[in-house]
Amino acid sequence: MQEWVTDIMEQFGYIGILFMMALENVFPPIPSEVILPFAGFMTTTTKLTFMGVVVTSTTGSVLGAIILYGIGVLFDVERMENIVDRWGHIIRVRKEDIRKADGWFDRYGYWTVLFCRMIPLVRSLISIPAGMSNMKFWLFLLFTMIGTVAWNVILISIGAVLGESWTDILQFMDIYSTITYALIGAGIIVLIILFIRKKRNNMKG
Repeated sequence: MQEWVTDIMEQFGYIGILFMMALENVFPPIPSEVILPFAGFMTTTTKLTFMGVVVTSTTGSVLGAIILYGIGVLFDVERMENIVDRWGHIIRVRKEDIRKADGWFDRYGYWTVLFCRMIPLVRSLISIPAGMSNMKFWLFLLFTMIGTVAWNVILISIGAVLGESWTDILQFMDIYSTITYALIGAGIIVLIILFIRKKRNNMKG
């Protein structure tokens, strides 16, 4: 996949970068950790400029995020509640659980979107719950853009500095991703344990 990604970028320049970043957001298995450092490297060997790469990659990322946000809007909380009405007894989820999760996202969602834009894989998928919770679109765009610009500038800069050795960053990003996923997984486990304990306490009460 890496060779396919870099070939498109070499062939189409800015348009290729924009397209790959939009696709990366909609189809997370395409890694921005390959696209952005290579784009940074290209600024040292082609006519592409650092600022041009930042603008086009950010535009592509935001376009992809908007698509997923739209999917979230279509698959909103009310539809989730309808699913729970039908299947909740099997998946052990109640309407109240959906509303609590939606309320939490309404309260902390903007910061969640901001920070998750700098986490591999999650950075794309976070746009769906943002849409489902009907987060204000302009605020979603603002926080998505801030997080995206930070992520893009860092990886593009690294690619430009490393030059022909830009692939060296891939090993580091694998470690970063593994640690991040481990922390997220641990957090989810803790939340599940707390949720189960709370349910048991409510049943005893």
